[in-house]
Amino acid sequence: MDLRIASTPSSTHASSAGLRPASSAKTGFATELQRALTEVSAAQNNASQLQRDIQLENPQVSLEETMVAIQKAQIGFQAALHVRNRMVQAYTDIMNMQV
Repeated sequence: MDLRIASTPSSTHASSAGLRPASSAKTGFATELQRALTEVSAAQNNASQLQRDIQLENPQVSLEETMVAIQKAQIGFQAALHVRNRMVQAYTDIMNMQV
């Protein structure tokens, strides 16, 4: 999951660290959420494929590579789950507001 922080023009450290500047952030929240979920899904699919390759004793796939891919997929899924929970909580808070 590739999370990038939009920086302000006065921030020189963010641009040197490879973070995307705010001017190039033209996508909306829904588009970024969809992209992040697609990346999480791809990481899970990659981890599953590597697991299958290990079980079939493919000599080109190492156990270490497989374990790292599984951990990346798990961390990405947990992050997506936390975002979902925060969004549900925000929706609930808004719906319970008195107007």
